[in-house]
Amino acid sequence: MNNSTPFAREGYPFIAYAVGLTTLLSVASWRLCSAVLIIPAVISLLLTLFVLYFFRNPERTSPADTSTVVAPADGVVIVAERVPETPLGAEALKISIFMSVFSVHVNRVPFNGKVIDTFHHQGKFFDARDGRASCENERNGIVLEIAGGVRIAFVQIAGLVARRIISYPLVGDLLVRGERYGLIRFGSRVDVYLPPEVAPLVKLGDKTVAGETVLARIV
Repeated sequence: MNNSTPFAREGYPFIAYAVGLTTLLSVASWRLCSAVLIIPAVISLLLTLFVLYFFRNPERTSPADTSTVVAPADGVVIVAERVPETPLGAEALKISIFMSVFSVHVNRVPFNGKVIDTFHHQGKFFDARDGRASCENERNGIVLEIAGGVRIAFVQIAGLVARRIISYPLVGDLLVRGERYGLIRFGSRVDVYLPPEVAPLVKLGDKTVAGETVLARIV
């Protein structure tokens, strides 16, 4: 996935449905001169505007420094600490980003590398800010091998509202830092796992911009 359209292609069916419903209600209200249909037409219009806003797909420019790890998601940092249990099978620096329903939900690759593993786990739907979400919620992860044989991982995690995780990379794919790779619909989080010796360059509460905000630097 690396489309540069104004809206994420995964949102096209939702956009089409919302626009169609708004058009139908608006025409019906006008043709029938019905004041009763005006309210649902207005509600449908507001819904259409929200759907367009949710699936927006802005262009991003990653830092020139190729040693930097960039944020895979727009949102707020809710975890930045070393943890013992990780998808890498060893201690790692974990940085988690929470996406609200108002965030851009297109996810981007945090670092250049080759996909050596992918995984998907069915699970629960705790609030994405809940500490249990990383290991108990439905999630989809990618393990990258970067220069020097170092491995990193990033995991899309469903939340209370998010019930659809989309991820396109396959084992063997070469990913480029900052490129689009997937999307989570309607609020969730993304966890990034880096070598434990790496120092985080963000702290709790920091806002991130996918593909641009620097989370850490791997030298």
